[in-house]
Amino acid sequence: MTSAMHLIKEAKTKIRCIDLAEAKALIEAGNIALLDVREKVENDAGHIEGSEHISRGVLEMRIENNPVFKDKGAAILVYCKSGGRSALAAATLQDMGYSNTYSLEGGFDAWSKDQYIPEGIVD
Repeated sequence: MTSAMHLIKEAKTKIRCIDLAEAKALIEAGNIALLDVREKVENDAGHIEGSEHISRGVLEMRIENNPVFKDKGAAILVYCKSGGRSALAAATLQDMGYSNTYSLEGGFDAWSKDQYIPEGIVD
């Protein structure tokens, strides 16, 4: 039987996981969509400014209906609380044809600890 941790570890071998410094550089360069895959209550409590919210549990059914994610070649930075759900989500997006996805290592926890606020991003 496969555990959640095994699935996350396997997903991370198939996707691009990036650290906070790399994420900041991509955001500052522009042209990257931010996707929060945490639950609504988590998103409501705080999120990265400018991010779109689609819970991991409904990602496959809602992503293609969101106009921000119509271009499957556009860059997407996926994040969750600590990096597990975002890894699974990024792998799923790749399976769905999204070719330029990144998962934020450390997730919103790392982001919040750093207190980084990107220039030009307005919530």
